[in-house]
Amino acid sequence: MKGIGKYWGYLVLLLLITAWWTSAVGPLALVVLSVLVMVFFLFRAPVFCCAVTRDGTLCRNNSRGLLLGCSYRQHKLQKLKMTVIPHQWRALNRGLWVSPKEGLATLVSVGGLVSTVTSLVMLAAS
Repeated sequence: MKGIGKYWGYLVLLLLITAWWTSAVGPLALVVLSVLVMVFFLFRAPVFCCAVTRDGTLCRNNSRGLLLGCSYRQHKLQKLKMTVIPHQWRALNRGLWVSPKEGLATLVSVGGLVSTVTSLVMLAAS
């Protein structure tokens, strides 16, 4: 996708914030919007790779989402291992806050998770 199409998640984020603020939609719509926000920021948002390179620095290549690496196959595997293996969570956390772009994506992903759980509880209660 060219241009604005690769930033569709920010529009969905604004819709989600508006939906929570106005209470105009039901819990099912909140669940759908929250899941879309999480999917975008975890797997589609344009961010840096931040995999650890051989010289100990972070990779600055472009990647898609917080959990995916850049075009190097080793970086994709490394990012996947970072999310699964507990003793590598520190290295993953280091890459989540490397720039404002990654910090925003991290905070929005956590907010999307909280929003999804809260919406599911509201859906189960109704």
